[in-house]
Order: sequence, then C-alpha cells, then structure tokens
Amino acid sequence: MRRLLALTLLLITAAAHAAPVYGFKVVATFPHNTANYTEGFLYLDGKFYEGTGLEGHSEILAEDPATGRVLTEHLLPANIFGEGIVDWGPNLYQWTWQTHIGYVFNRATLQPVRTFTYTGEGWGMTRDNRQFITSDGTATLRFRNPETFAETRHILVHDGLLPIKDLNELEYIKGQIYANVWHSNRIARIDPASGKVLSWIDLTGILPMTQTLGPEAVLNGIAYDAAHDRLFVTGKQWPTIFQITLTAKPIGNTHGV
Repeated sequence: MRRLLALTLLLITAAAHAAPVYGFKVVATFPHNTANYTEGFLYLDGKFYEGTGLEGHSEILAEDPATGRVLTEHLLPANIFGEGIVDWGPNLYQWTWQTHIGYVFNRATLQPVRTFTYTGEGWGMTRDNRQFITSDGTATLRFRNPETFAETRHILVHDGLLPIKDLNELEYIKGQIYANVWHSNRIARIDPASGKVLSWIDLTGILPMTQTLGPEAVLNGIAYDAAHDRLFVTGKQWPTIFQITLTAKPIGNTHGV
C-alpha cells in the first residue's frame, strides 16, 4: 500500500510539473524540395541553409526562400549520412550520423575548408554566442567548443520527471533551445542551463497526411530569422516550409511525448 501511495504521489508530482503546450498559426508558406531529407536547417542573411541525409543524397545547400531555388550546394561522399548544420563566423559546420566525420564549409561558396572527428552519433546542431549545442538521439544535449568540437558540459532534457529522448534538429532562439523530437509533432523549448522543458509547440496538422511521402517524412527543421523575429519549421521531404507564430494561450498541460 505504501509503495502504491508513493508511486501515485510521484505520478501526481510529475504531472503537476509538466510543461504547457502551445498551438500555432501559419503566417506564410515557402516552397521546399521533397527530395530534401532535412536534417539541418537554418536561416541567415536572406537564405535558407539546409543539411540533408541519406547515403548518396546527403548535401549542404543554400536556397532562395521565395522560390526554393538552390543557390549553392555541395554533395557529400556517397557513404555519408549528413546531419545537423550550424554557422560559425564565415563557415558552416555539418556533421554526420554514424561515420564520426564532420565538415567545415565556406559559407559563401560551400566549398570544403577542413574536416573534424568526434565520438558518438551526430543528430542536430545549433549554437549560442559562445558554443555549439548538439543532440545525439538521446535525452542529452552536449555543449561543445567551436574550435575543437570538444564537449564542455551537457544537460539532460526533462519535462517534470520525464526524460525527453530522440532530440533531433535544434535551433537557439532568444535564450532557449528549440528541439524537434523525432517521430513527434512537437517542438520542445528547453532551458539551456537546467535542461528543463519550459513549454511545447504542438504542430499536429500543420502538414496534411496526404502530403507526406512516408513514415519517415517527419517534422524536422527549425530556423529563426532574428532580424525580423520570424520562426520557420519544415520536415523531411516536406513540400512546404511554414512560417509560424505561437498561439497566445496554452492549449493544455501535458507531457510532451
């Protein structure tokens, strides 16, 4: 009986500390190439930059938002599964899923500058003003030195008492880490100091199921235009990039997954 009571109190406490869930409003739409298996996504200086996955199809691209036209691109070796991207100075970084190789590109030309290595899997990447922030498919986010890619610290992402795993594509926005959760229609907004999920964005229904190309064509892509305070989302092989705003009021209080 005592164990049952303790478990009940634990569940009640966990539920009481679950982060609020917000809805969305679509402000504008932009074309997106359904050939792009989106793993990394960012907006900078009037362009979308995208890192794509799948062996034989992985590349890094600069695209015109209005038309979706590819402005510059670089195809990765055929054995590479490309993952997240991040900008740093004049360069773009892209790492890979399981080959432990990362690439540095000149952002203006997308020509390779150098490579680097690391341990573990590569998933998403973003940055604040001082360091990179990376995901590896677990509930852990790692902070890294941009020059050496060495880990400097890490956080465990949690909503109440529940660890949130499958963290994927990342974006750093106004002091919070936004993270896609693989095979979920939600984006977690995370405190970078504690790993606590501060709130969720529920994007259920943003793309009709009739427009998806399969079970792996999931939500995965967050980009932010800081100059104009615009938030963009897309997914793997989606036909559309959506500019969204959040609804003013939470749509509920529940755990994220």
